[in-house]
Amino acid sequence: MQTSDIPKTIKIAKIIDEAKDIKTFVFNEKLAAKPGQYIMLWIPGVNEKPFSIAYQDRTKFAITVCAIGEFSKKLHGMKEGDIVGIRGPYGNYFKLGDAKTKSIVLVGGGYGSAPLSFLANNAKFHGYDVHFIIGARTKDYLLFEDRMKRSNVRLHYCTDDGSYGFKGFTTQLLEKIIEQHNGKSAKAKNIKIKASKKDAKDKPRMEIGKIFVCGPDMMEKKVIEIAEKYDVPCEISMERYMKCGTGICGNCCVDYKGLRVCRDGPVFDAKIAKHIVDLGNYKRDAKGSKVMFKK
Repeated sequence: MQTSDIPKTIKIAKIIDEAKDIKTFVFNEKLAAKPGQYIMLWIPGVNEKPFSIAYQDRTKFAITVCAIGEFSKKLHGMKEGDIVGIRGPYGNYFKLGDAKTKSIVLVGGGYGSAPLSFLANNAKFHGYDVHFIIGARTKDYLLFEDRMKRSNVRLHYCTDDGSYGFKGFTTQLLEKIIEQHNGKSAKAKNIKIKASKKDAKDKPRMEIGKIFVCGPDMMEKKVIEIAEKYDVPCEISMERYMKCGTGICGNCCVDYKGLRVCRDGPVFDAKIAKHIVDLGNYKRDAKGSKVMFKK
């Protein structure tokens, strides 16, 4: 795999409306990335920002972007055929090799589901049984239903308001799934999951061998706690403000280990991530100042 630090200009080949305020941008470019990695995307005359890779095959790749800031809103206003610049792929990536079994759970919060959708496709290709928990505020923000069903992924949706799927937190559903498959007691005794016909035939169910998560800090921190409780390996994809992507500027360094999210991450093993002081407490803005999370 080669990583390029020199921006390459490419055209937007296709734009897909995924959900409210969320679009997928497809590029006819062979990237040779691994699930969990990201690119730096440059809009001429605007800025450059990092985006996780949501899809890749032999001839194209895609990113999925929520319009939440000036840059992403500018990208949403672009059309098929418009030109952007890319650098990368960069960063660490998800690793399936140390899973205890070939059954895994992916936990995505909001548009954090994007890099996990890439992982889901890759894991299915390599013969893994994949549970994919996708959470959002309402059904209007849920992602990738058609694509994941085509990939034969076991899809579990959660919404805060109960408008689609399970009403509640992704972490509650995660704990129940692990309890069902790994046979250990859980706190959430009153949570019920309706098993699919395929699940009903799986006797005994395969033990969950690893957890992968991408989403808000508080969700990731809770997933790490659940993984430790059930002794299941876990990796998280951590989001921080990245300027360069090459590890030079230091803006994405985390306390107290000083790890650079752009190069040492964005994927971290839970055993390392649980010692990152920032996680679940604060992040840093463009100036490097602390921005505390609401609790």
